[in-house]
Amino acid sequence: MENKLNKFHTNLFILVLLLGSFTMSISQSSISTAYPTLMSYFKIDASTVQWLTTGFMLIMCVMMPVSPWLLNNVKFKHLFLFILALFDVGTLIVVLAPNFSMMMLGRAMEAVSVGILFPSYQSVMLYITPKEKRGSVMGFAGLVMGSALASGPIISAIVLHFTTWRGLFIFFMLVISILFIVAIFTIKSIMPHKASQLDLFSVLLSLGFIGLLYVINMIGKTNVNLFTTIIILVLSIIAIIWFIYRQLNLPNPLLNLAVLKNFNYDLSVGLTAASYISLIVVTIIFPLYYQEILGVSKSMSGLALAPGAIFLSILNPFTGKLADKWGFKKVMLTGMLMILFGWLLLVILGRNTVQLLPMMLIAAIIEGGNAFVMMPAVTMGANSLDKDLISHGTAFITTFRQILGSTGVLVATLIYTNITNLKVGNGISYYLAQQSGFHVVFIVFFALEFIGLLMAMLLKNTKQK
Repeated sequence: MENKLNKFHTNLFILVLLLGSFTMSISQSSISTAYPTLMSYFKIDASTVQWLTTGFMLIMCVMMPVSPWLLNNVKFKHLFLFILALFDVGTLIVVLAPNFSMMMLGRAMEAVSVGILFPSYQSVMLYITPKEKRGSVMGFAGLVMGSALASGPIISAIVLHFTTWRGLFIFFMLVISILFIVAIFTIKSIMPHKASQLDLFSVLLSLGFIGLLYVINMIGKTNVNLFTTIIILVLSIIAIIWFIYRQLNLPNPLLNLAVLKNFNYDLSVGLTAASYISLIVVTIIFPLYYQEILGVSKSMSGLALAPGAIFLSILNPFTGKLADKWGFKKVMLTGMLMILFGWLLLVILGRNTVQLLPMMLIAAIIEGGNAFVMMPAVTMGANSLDKDLISHGTAFITTFRQILGSTGVLVATLIYTNITNLKVGNGISYYLAQQSGFHVVFIVFFALEFIGLLMAMLLKNTKQK
C-alpha cells in the first residue's frame, strides 16, 4: 500500500470518487432528454440517435471485466486521473463534433472511462473500508447512484432550457475538469499491485458480451437483418463460453471467476440483479404507462419518477447502516419484500387503470426496496471474498447486472408489445389491449422478484460480531 489514509483523508478520497461517479452517471442517463434536439441538429432519425445510449452501454460493458487487471497493474491515482482525462477529452470531442460520427467517437471515449470507473470505485471503497463499516460507506455510494437517477433528467432539462445541447456537455466537462485538479491532491494509490501481463485474447473474447447486448437490444426492432443477428448471437455465445473456460484455466485470469465458488457471493450477484432489474424496468415501463394509459406528457412522465428516485437516495445511507447493525440478511429480506409488495399491488390493481399518484407511490415502494437490496448485496458479496478478489467480484457483479438489466427491459417491452398486438388482433380496443399488456408485465415481474425473495431467504447472515 503506497499511502495510508487517516479518517479525514479517507472521507475526502471517497467524496472525490463519488463526485466523479455521480457526474458520469448523470452524463450517461440525461442525454436522452436531448434526443429531439440532436435529431434535428444532425438530421438523423430516432434509431440512429439511440446509439448514443446503446453504443455507450456496449462499450462500457466490455471495459468492466478489464478493471480488475487495471487496478492490479496501474497505480490507482494514475488510473483515476486517466479516467477523468479520457472522459474530459471525449466530452470535448462531443462539444466540438461537426457531425454525428465524431459525436459517437466522443461518447465512446466517455464509455471507456465510465466502464473502468464504475466497478473500480466500488472496489476501492470496499478495499479501504473495514468490514464492519462497509454497509454505511456503500450506502452513500447507493445515494450517489440514486441521486444521479433522480437529478439527471432534471439537470439536463434545466441546462437545455438556458443553452444548447453543447452546453449540457460543457457543464459535464467543467465539473470533471475541476475534479481532475482536486484529485491530484486527494487521490492516493492505495491498492496493492500484482503485476501481470494483460491477456489480450481474453479481452477479445469479452467482446462476446457486447455482441450479446447488441442482440438483446435489436430484438423486437423493425428492419433487423435476422440472419446477421443470429450469426452475431451464435458467435457471441461461443466467445462468452470460451472466455469463461479461459478464465477458469489461466493462472492469472483477466476476470477471476473463482469468486463464484462462494455461495453467499453467488446469492449477492442474484439479488443485485433482481433489484436492478426491478429498478430499470420501473424507470422504462412506468413512464410508458403514464403516457399510453394515463395520457400524461413525456416531460411530466419523467418528472413523475423523481419522488421514487429521491426516496431511494434518502434510504440508501440508512440501509447501509442497518446492514452493519442488523446483518445483511434481514436488510435484504426487507428490501425484497418491499419490491415484491410493489409488484403485487400492480398485479392486483393493474386489471384496471391505476392513476398517477398510486403509480408514483408504488414506484417509491419498489425503488425504496431497491435501497435495501442492491448496494447491501454488493457489500455482502465483497465481505464474502478475500480482499484480493474484491475487484474481480465487483467487476463481475457490475457486468452481470448490466446484461440482466438490459434483458429485463427487453422482456418487459416484448411482453407488453406482443400481448397488446394479440389483444388488438382479437378485436379488443387498443386502450384495453395496452392495459392487458402492462398487466401481464406486472405479473411476470412479480414472479421474477419472488425468486429474488427466495434467494434472500437462503442467505447466510454476515453481521459483524
